Amino acid sequence: MTPDDFSDLVSSEIRNTPIVRELDKGRQRELRGLLLLAVPLVAVLLFSGWQHFVLLQHGYRIEEMRREYAAEQELNRHLKLEIEALESPARIEQVAIDILHMVAPTSDDERVLRLAADAPRRDLSMAALGEEAANAPDRGTN
Repeated sequence: MTPDDFSDLVSSEIRNTPIVRELDKGRQRELRGLLLLAVPLVAVLLFSGWQHFVLLQHGYRIEEMRREYAAEQELNRHLKLEIEALESPARIEQVAIDILHMVAPTSDDERVLRLAADAPRRDLSMAALGEEAANAPDRGTN
């Protein structure tokens, strides 16, 4: 077989024109209908998934806050016990003796103070100032 045998099967003329496809109106209508159904369905699924994700986040946050609350309660209990230990009379006496070098009073150190009812009556403002103010000359008027 020679190339001449195929010459009538193949034309020498090559058409280079673009192929234009016709739009299938029925298929376009079908595609639009599917999109109208699919878009709301996808939106509902995304919204539902988002709500579920947020719910999980809140659940994790609640558990974290419960752990923090329990830790704070434990710290509060520990601090209350520490306050009670620091306020105990035996500890206060020990600190007064050891650190502040205080001594317990003896019977010679006791003093009896006069009650204000037994004192001579004076102006209350003068009694508050003490004995020096009561004996001082009056400087209020010229």
